[in-house]
Amino acid sequence: MITTNIAESVNAMLIDEREYPVASIFNSITKKFDEIFRERRAYGLKCKDNKFFLAVEKILRDNMSEGDSFYSENISGDKRQYIVFRSGCTTKVDLLERSCSYRKFDLVKIPCVHVMTALRLKHGEDYSLRVYDYSSPLYKVEEYLLAYSESINTVPLESEWHVPLELLDVNIIPPFVFTKLGIKKKCVKGVGETFKSKRRNKCSLCKRPGNKRTTCNNNKS
Repeated sequence: MITTNIAESVNAMLIDEREYPVASIFNSITKKFDEIFRERRAYGLKCKDNKFFLAVEKILRDNMSEGDSFYSENISGDKRQYIVFRSGCTTKVDLLERSCSYRKFDLVKIPCVHVMTALRLKHGEDYSLRVYDYSSPLYKVEEYLLAYSESINTVPLESEWHVPLELLDVNIIPPFVFTKLGIKKKCVKGVGETFKSKRRNKCSLCKRPGNKRTTCNNNKS
């Protein structure tokens, strides 16, 4: 399950662990994330011959290929701002500000098809060597490997814990919690509003309110 909320994604991944004891929860979480880290490290090592990891390299190639069919014009004399024409639509690209009116480049920090067209006009046919300068350094292989380089250690059994002597006799008391009583709210009449009185039961024999059939004098023979 993948959502735009990272917390929701993690919660969906740890549904079963919610029923575990505390130590087992942490160990299960550790194991899952350790597996993810190992998989990501192995993937990063496969990309060590590239500047960016493989998924981003593919995106760059696809964007360059699609951008070759577009046309662009430099609208500033300093080769900073460009207008890209595509199927009757126009997109504004600012290479200095690293922005594109299509907004995809601004969000993912990878040159989109419009930026590729502008780079081709600015740098010529060898612009493919410059696309890395306009991409976020977070996509570099070394940055990717660094993000997943740490190891995650599991929680050892309680019998294997090494507790300092000065902490053995410490009695940890849970925090004092003061529970507030519920607040009773008084109903206030609005303009033109009246409260109906509570309905009182009537005896089915004498028709008097507050009386009961079982205790009514008319029921006595």
